Amino acid sequence: MSAAAACGNAPRTGEDDPELRRAAAGPVPEKLDADGTTIHVGRKLAMGTMHVYEDPRCPVCKEFEDSDGARVLRESTERGYVSTDYTLASFLDDGLGGGGSKRAVNALRAALEEGHFAEYHDVLYAHQPEESVDGYTTARLLALASKVEGLRGPAFDKAVRTMRYADFVAESEAAVEKDRIQGTPSFFLDDELIANGTDDTVTTEAGMNLTLITRGSQQF
Repeated sequence: MSAAAACGNAPRTGEDDPELRRAAAGPVPEKLDADGTTIHVGRKLAMGTMHVYEDPRCPVCKEFEDSDGARVLRESTERGYVSTDYTLASFLDDGLGGGGSKRAVNALRAALEEGHFAEYHDVLYAHQPEESVDGYTTARLLALASKVEGLRGPAFDKAVRTMRYADFVAESEAAVEKDRIQGTPSFFLDDELIANGTDDTVTTEAGMNLTLITRGSQQF
């Protein structure tokens, strides 16, 4: 995988409004799935799942995360219409040199352990270094973690500094390759491939909005 290629019904109103119930349900749960590599973010009553494959250094992934499509996905996950699964790649380190992707994936796994994966994920993409620069250093990852309330602490900091989750990093990359992902970001909605990183339109706002709104309105 080359670095170049990589990169229903209207809701009811009132007390029984499912959207209101979901909004009052508190933080969105996040966990590591039984496969040991999929990070699951979502509520129990979600009726569909968007599976996202990303590499932290991938600029096209940042393009998506900055788009209205990502906003719709985040809001749909928060409201409980869909869940979002993440599989994190680190192949760009091999193509570009350095270890920024691996360090970032390790830090994201450490953030999951503290219950702050989704928040930290968004912070990392909001402050992504240039692709050619191995900018996700340990110091930078810890500094960015300070932007997430409640994330920094002895356990998290040690995990970042020691690459505690190095095995997870390797297994997650192996899962990306096993799933034959051709580029990042790639998206599967309920196991159906809807876009991948080799498609120039993968991050278009209209494409992601259309998928979530048209499929969501029919199913959720």
